[in-house]
Amino acid sequence: MQIEDLRIYVAVIKAGNFTAAAEQLMLSKQYVSRRIAALEESLGARLLNRNTRKLSVTDNGQLFAQHAQRILDDVQEAELAVSGRRQVLQGSFRLSVPMSFGISHLSPFIAEFLSQHPGLQFQVELADRHVDMVGEGFDMAIRIGTLPDSSLIARRLGEFRRVICGSPSYLQGAGAGAPRTPEELSEHLCLRYGRESQTGWELFNGDQRKVISVHGPMVSNNGEMLRDAAVAGLGLIMLPEFIVAPALASGELVKVLEEWQPTSLHLNALYPQHRQRSEINRVFMTFLQQKLA
Repeated sequence: MQIEDLRIYVAVIKAGNFTAAAEQLMLSKQYVSRRIAALEESLGARLLNRNTRKLSVTDNGQLFAQHAQRILDDVQEAELAVSGRRQVLQGSFRLSVPMSFGISHLSPFIAEFLSQHPGLQFQVELADRHVDMVGEGFDMAIRIGTLPDSSLIARRLGEFRRVICGSPSYLQGAGAGAPRTPEELSEHLCLRYGRESQTGWELFNGDQRKVISVHGPMVSNNGEMLRDAAVAGLGLIMLPEFIVAPALASGELVKVLEEWQPTSLHLNALYPQHRQRSEINRVFMTFLQQKLA
């Protein structure tokens, strides 16, 4: 087994297929395929399931990928320590970020970071889904909200305040107008984000806590879509201020129940355990913490 085989294997997992990995590594697809086959033979285990559409990683393959990446990180750390190039970051980095936050906030930061480190190649996926970090080859994911239990390492980057708001046209046509108590939310049409359709809206006023079951014509995992539906007069929304701030400033939306505060949403960076010693992870996370402070 050679270090080159480990680099090829990790590149194939991150790219998702032999062709893209070969292009990134500037090798032939046939050579990449042969080296993976030789690696599986030397290990006596299948690492990848191949079909005509895409590759999938076996359980053994995921386990081996974690150890392979750890070895490659150690080799890179050793090379940087000897050469004195610790801040000269090089290599590829696959990042998953939420759609709305990625476009409105992270996009200029990522561009600035890459301009500071021209030796890096970023692959950024904008998606609100929970990705399979190891199986899909992600180095880091930025996520907003409650985190599922997992073996991933989480680091806090910041938090966002949420507000409840609706359009003037909806509130004027809602009979009694804006809700005056949390209980009155159940009488309104509410546009819900993802799992809120099952859990309801949790609100606080000092030591008081209330969870209100709400209903309405739309559930979505995209805040901008819910905001636009609220502007169109379809109901009330509870969203982070960074999504609704322009509409609030223009008067297209107005806040309601301001004395009752929804729980804030935490912004976290997630990464697999085998990436915790990665110099790219460390420098990029420090950069984001400074920008988002």
